[in-house]
Amino acid sequence: MLNNTPNSGLYIHVPFCRSKCPYCDFYSVPSLSLLDRWLEAVKKEVLLYKGEFGPFDSIYMGGGTPTVIPGDQLESLMAHLFAHFDFEKDLEITIEANPSDLSQNMITAIQASGFNRVNLGVQSLDENALSFLGRGHTVEMAVDAFERLRASGFENIGIDLIYGFREQPLDVWLGTLREAVSLQAEHVSCYQLTIEGKTVFSKREKKGEIVRLGEEEERTFFLKTSEILEAAGYIHYEVSNFARALHLQSRHNRKYWDHTPYLGLGPSAHSFSGQKRWWNARSIRKYCSALEAGKLSVEGSESLTPEQIRLETLALGLRTRDGVDMGAISGAHNSFFMLERLMGEGLVRLEGGRIVPTRDGFLVADALAGCFF
Repeated sequence: MLNNTPNSGLYIHVPFCRSKCPYCDFYSVPSLSLLDRWLEAVKKEVLLYKGEFGPFDSIYMGGGTPTVIPGDQLESLMAHLFAHFDFEKDLEITIEANPSDLSQNMITAIQASGFNRVNLGVQSLDENALSFLGRGHTVEMAVDAFERLRASGFENIGIDLIYGFREQPLDVWLGTLREAVSLQAEHVSCYQLTIEGKTVFSKREKKGEIVRLGEEEERTFFLKTSEILEAAGYIHYEVSNFARALHLQSRHNRKYWDHTPYLGLGPSAHSFSGQKRWWNARSIRKYCSALEAGKLSVEGSESLTPEQIRLETLALGLRTRDGVDMGAISGAHNSFFMLERLMGEGLVRLEGGRIVPTRDGFLVADALAGCFF
């Protein structure tokens, strides 16, 4: 038995897209030719983990683009999960959706499959920014997709946005934020653009075609983003994430930040239980071949030491509004001196025995954790 702790999370990685966004570093391929083979492999992976993990209280289907899966196949996959895994009654079931995929038939299939939360890949509500980001939808399509989800009865809709690039000036970004607020999404994720290696944007940056914002500009974008969304009633509960109420935080994503067990299915998916982390092959063909041979497609694993767990707890916890327990810094060199210094600089505060980052602290969250290493 790998794990029988309640409230575990289940992630399914869909490695297919209609086209590859130039900034994206997640594993996916711009072709659907292997979709049927992948679907059967995932079903085989479910059977190999049956009885070894769960019960789950969250399912998150990400990618890639899950909404490229035809409706009947999506329903078949979800039915297979429900038939072979154990789930809690209060289950959060999220699917990432591309606005251009959300025909009324697709929305109906998402509902029939049991999803009660949709994360919509809006990315921007400005046409020039959408063009720069290589998105295949317009602002009108994004808003229409959101409104049709709402009209179809979805009461928990999240939208993803990207900001922090010269092709989207600050005033344009603030306009996007205000339009996003007017939609009254339950959840908003605002990701500052990072240029990862081996992406199209990385190649363009090396040619001088893309120039990153300066540090002070990035700071302004971040602080204004937080100020506007909090003024609109959103809770800034993680560096990049905002929810309209505490119960509308992403239950699934929180598991990654506090070492709650989770199982990942699909190529490149990661899993965690106890002190062990493992991950699948980052190749659809390798993943499918292993499952077709009756084996798991585990490409690597690591067993974390108590010290590694402590350091991860600090690094991840200081990215959230919950912060970390004071015990997480005990034993670290000059830990209480560093705590006083960070408090004096207005980067953290103490609340009920926990070290909690301020808005300015969120801005340098990764560096905060390093102060206690």
